[in-house]
Amino acid sequence: METNTFEKELKDIHQKLDFISEQMREYQQRQRELSELKNDLSLIAKDVFNAAVDELEDVAPYFDSGDMILLVKKLLRNTKNISRLLTQFESAEDLFSDLQPLGKQMFNQLLNTLNEMDKKGYFDFLRESINIVDTVVTSFSIDDVRLLRENIASMLLTFKNLTQPEMLSTIDNALGFFRKMDITVEKDISYFQIMKELRNPEVKQGMIFMLEFIKNMAKPNKNLVTEKQN
Repeated sequence: METNTFEKELKDIHQKLDFISEQMREYQQRQRELSELKNDLSLIAKDVFNAAVDELEDVAPYFDSGDMILLVKKLLRNTKNISRLLTQFESAEDLFSDLQPLGKQMFNQLLNTLNEMDKKGYFDFLRESINIVDTVVTSFSIDDVRLLRENIASMLLTFKNLTQPEMLSTIDNALGFFRKMDITVEKDISYFQIMKELRNPEVKQGMIFMLEFIKNMAKPNKNLVTEKQN
């Protein structure tokens, strides 16, 4: 009985020793891995440090530890301002997000408007207007344009007089008369017939009208003279 108990205890001790040995082997393995990692990190840190030293060597003349301390102090003093600025940026981002649908809607509306203008012929009209301007530019010299500028007041005044109701009525009557005019002139007309026609009151009235018209055409326009003097 005692022999069996002893063997059992011995077996338990061997099992515990095997477990402890296994744990020691795992611990040693982890230690080796940690040591290797430490060595690798040391090499990497050394390379990083050397690279940082080489890169910072260019800015060393412009850098002072006092400047860094001063910068940190300013950042600490302006923490509230920086926080407020970040809040404003967040608000601006929210506003931009809210305006995106509106901007898209306005862009679509602009495209629709341009499409309607194209259908109505606005762009064709603009294209032809540009061609008109090009024709004017290529057909007239600088001197012609200068003369136009100098006489634009007289031309506008003439156009103004032509657009008066009574003048438009007179021009319309004259054009209507020429459209309906059907006069047959005989080939052989004697001086006696001409003298006889001159005694006609209507002919006399027409001749007087023509003479007065020619006289008034020869007179300088007072309005034009005044415009030129001004």
